[in-house]
Amino acid sequence: MLAGALDVSTRVGHSLPGLRERLRDATAAAHRELDAQMSAFDLTVLAGYRRFLQASAGALLPLEAGLVEGGVARLFTDWPERARSAAIAADLDRLGGEARATVSVPPLTPSGMIGTMYVLEGSRLGAKFLLKAIADAADPRMAEATAYLDHGAGKRLWQSFLAKLASEHSCDEDEAIEAARSAFAAFEQAADRA
Repeated sequence: MLAGALDVSTRVGHSLPGLRERLRDATAAAHRELDAQMSAFDLTVLAGYRRFLQASAGALLPLEAGLVEGGVARLFTDWPERARSAAIAADLDRLGGEARATVSVPPLTPSGMIGTMYVLEGSRLGAKFLLKAIADAADPRMAEATAYLDHGAGKRLWQSFLAKLASEHSCDEDEAIEAARSAFAAFEQAADRA
């Protein structure tokens, strides 16, 4: 038998990672950096929460616009249920802020849309923890402005995204990873400008 001829994916107990795992691994450092940066916003006071929402909107708005321009509805027929730009704009309006794009994003390919969606859909998971901080805040106006953080609750959007991710056989993984990294970078830049 030739040395190295054994396919590593066939070893017992081991398999090649899927696209989800590759995206997670390739963006882990960017994810940690963004989490650390966003944790600087004090979500227990109105001014801190408003700045957090403005930072989030600064990246979310252009990312979602890029997805729409790229034709995301062809990949995700439930796109209208997933889009959160209107929700964050409503929250900011309630808190006396303004939702506006503060970063620019490059055009997205279909594979780039997958990477971008990975970041946006994954952010819903962290939103559950942020909602607790908002609920504990003394200012009742904050609890009335959680449409963005609560968006999609109970709809299994993450699970359906993962099912789509697992079935994406034509995705250029390098493009998806680069787009995911760019999406994290967009949120970091927007947070710097908030």
